[in-house]
Amino acid sequence: MYQVIARKYRPQRFEEVVGQAHVKLTIKNAIAQGRIAHAYIFSGPRGTGKTTMARILAMALNWEDGPSASPDPDSQVCKEIAAGSSLDVVEIDAASNRGIDSIRELRESVKFRPARDRYKVFIIDEAHQITNDAFNALLKTLEEPPSWTVFVLCTTEPQAIPATITSRCQSFAFQAVDQQEVVQHLDKICASEGVAADADALTAVALAGDGSVRDSLSTLDQAIAAFGKKLEAKGVRDLLGVIPSEGTGRILGAIRDGDPAAMLAVVDDLFQQGRNAQHFCGELTRQFRNLMVMKVAGHDTRLVSAGHAEREAAKDWIEAFSQDDLNRYVQILLSLYQDLQSSTHQRFRLEVGLLKLVHAGRLAPIEEVLSGLRKGVPLPPRVDAEARPPADAPSSSPTAAPSPGATEPAPARKAAAPASGFLGELVRSLQDAGNESLVDAVRACRVEREERVVTVQAPGDWFPILDLQKPVLEAAIAAVIGAKPDVRLVAAEPDRQAEQRPGGSSRNSGATSSGSDDDISTRALSDPAVQAFTKRFDGRVTNVVDLREKTQ
Repeated sequence: MYQVIARKYRPQRFEEVVGQAHVKLTIKNAIAQGRIAHAYIFSGPRGTGKTTMARILAMALNWEDGPSASPDPDSQVCKEIAAGSSLDVVEIDAASNRGIDSIRELRESVKFRPARDRYKVFIIDEAHQITNDAFNALLKTLEEPPSWTVFVLCTTEPQAIPATITSRCQSFAFQAVDQQEVVQHLDKICASEGVAADADALTAVALAGDGSVRDSLSTLDQAIAAFGKKLEAKGVRDLLGVIPSEGTGRILGAIRDGDPAAMLAVVDDLFQQGRNAQHFCGELTRQFRNLMVMKVAGHDTRLVSAGHAEREAAKDWIEAFSQDDLNRYVQILLSLYQDLQSSTHQRFRLEVGLLKLVHAGRLAPIEEVLSGLRKGVPLPPRVDAEARPPADAPSSSPTAAPSPGATEPAPARKAAAPASGFLGELVRSLQDAGNESLVDAVRACRVEREERVVTVQAPGDWFPILDLQKPVLEAAIAAVIGAKPDVRLVAAEPDRQAEQRPGGSSRNSGATSSGSDDDISTRALSDPAVQAFTKRFDGRVTNVVDLREKTQ
């Protein structure tokens, strides 16, 4: 009967286990020093060697010439343990033996000495499945077991094991195996099986295993069954549903060119081929993540799990997109992947999600837009919100004498006196940058500095301007103090004394509210910065809000 590759090539020595060097070293040293614990917890992802390591530990302890860190797998004891027929090595599947009755039977078995070997080894697989009551029944046995007993609890969910159990065991965290180590292991097995496989095909198999050696070997078995003694990258990728490099190139090209029709054609081809939309999205997310990492760390970085062909294809694309672009694309794809999990209209969801990538590629960074608006955009002279229209302004009503108590036009703002100290240096720094609008805003504020913390108390009407240009303000302060500052914008308390002056009018009075609102809207819409934003984004202002009233 045919034996699958994962079982045929199951490691029989510590040295044969792929990866997990930290676990192998510690256990081998413990055996050599005679410091064998009575209980271990092997935790980590599936298929990384937990149960295999437990069996090899049992071989090392019970081998005829042992205990030894290098047991002979051809010895009678080791063969029986490998075959699962040893009387003194008991493997328990906790998924089907999870109750208190099963644990009570185990406790009774612990009392008896080994039938032949030195140690009675209990390997409990999927240990997290054991019930709380059953764990409680096991506590005393784990704390004070007989000298001839060793427990090994294997689990993929160590957080599900009670702390009272964990504290009585030595814990070893198994790690997902490095992709390159898996590829090397697959290459050795292919050589033993007489299979010719190119490097990119084995890389695709290893990526499908996602750090699990067992999953990778199962995938290799499937590929050999499909293609025989010769494995090529294209066939293996098609078998596994991996997006070919030309497919990724079409998607990236549609984003770069801003071509939504080309993106929709990719989706149509995908469904014509009967591909799974969510699997496709997951693969696409992985490839965009690789591009993002390569953009930061270089196309040959070890942080990326990719074959030679994929790395070479990525060289040109990482130059076509910025890091911010790639970050944005990965976020969109992650959101799309979650949507596809619960969506019944997968084609529609995929089309919308991929079209978002096309439109996201057209977005300009906000920093770029702001930098264009900051250059030479002076603010219009500030007019008090309560002031009446100028005397020469057209009026729809007959001329009338001012009524008693009416307010006079507010005086024009006096020229600001040159500032000194830190504020003066900040103003000069902004003037050197040609940003007069921010100079006016800073002069209207109260600025306090304590080491690197700079607090700017801004009147309500200046606060939006400072908040909009905060990055420029931070850069100017950094140039003054020679370090990156912590800039804190605070909306200053409104000056209510002006409203309470004799003869003064309330900002909220019905007599002036309409005129004030019109005046505020006029000022806002005539602001060069607002006009530049409107033109840049091809939009219009639909509402103007006086933030000073919000603070009252």
